[in-house]
Amino acid sequence: MPYNLPLVPRRLASQGWKVKIRDRERLEPPHITVIFGPHSWRIGLREHDLMDGGRWSEIDEGVLACIRAQWEVLCAQWNLMYPDNPV
Repeated sequence: MPYNLPLVPRRLASQGWKVKIRDRERLEPPHITVIFGPHSWRIGLREHDLMDGGRWSEIDEGVLACIRAQWEVLCAQWNLMYPDNPV
């Protein structure tokens, strides 16, 4: 089951932003996926960097603030989902 980070303020979610740890990614490096419409960015939980290119400026600052504030929660959730591939 994927993990969805609750976004605050809620207007971010209503605008279409999502931050997820997807299921069936146990062999991938630990990461979160930021989704906005057809666009997505993967952020490595070990490296703290974009994995597939793109620019930080493409991601809403409010979304990035939520991610920074909940970084430890995201790492803990990854570790719960994928204990054989921890952060």
